[in-house]
Amino acid sequence: MARIVVLGGTGYAGRHIVSEAVSRGHDVVAVSRSVPSDRVEGADYVQGSALDLASIADAFAGADAVVSALSPRGDMADRALEALANVVAQVSGTSTRLGVVGGAGGSLVAPGGPRLFDLDFPEEYKHEAQVGIDSLALLEATDAGVDWFFIHPAEVFGPWAEGERTGGYRDGGDVIVRDAEGKSYISGADFAVAVVDEIEQGNHHRERFTVGY
Repeated sequence: MARIVVLGGTGYAGRHIVSEAVSRGHDVVAVSRSVPSDRVEGADYVQGSALDLASIADAFAGADAVVSALSPRGDMADRALEALANVVAQVSGTSTRLGVVGGAGGSLVAPGGPRLFDLDFPEEYKHEAQVGIDSLALLEATDAGVDWFFIHPAEVFGPWAEGERTGGYRDGGDVIVRDAEGKSYISGADFAVAVVDEIEQGNHHRERFTVGY
């Protein structure tokens, strides 16, 4: 059993990760700035912000893994990188693994590129995609002792396309995963399966990977 801290644990990706980790018997702490309206039974909840680590420092104690599922929206739109830098500083020098939920925009469309972001990418999602790209660059620039992984969901991923838990997914390396018809999709629940699998199995160290069907 691992102690897993999920930052943004009440958001779309975060809540799914909390639920999946609890279902496997892990000790899970969900951190959010707001009081959760829909708690996952079996998880502990801490109210606080990665922008003020003093408010949540105790939650990191003894953590085997910290997953950042923070979304660069609302008042976090321009501060998500600051929050991630704080978390990196918190886990630096420890054995705690750091997982970061990115977006599809930074995924390559073919080996060697280009990125999805570099093609006809929707304007309304460009800011979030850029934050994801910058987050990966921040991780890649960290000291070699920081054990991180960065996970890109498929192109269609969110509460508007919830889907079901199948327990299956494909790992595309750094290339976006598409099915035989060219569709790139993963449910929230199966994305969480991939995240918790990575925490348990440790297949990716200081690298990114994509998931989809």
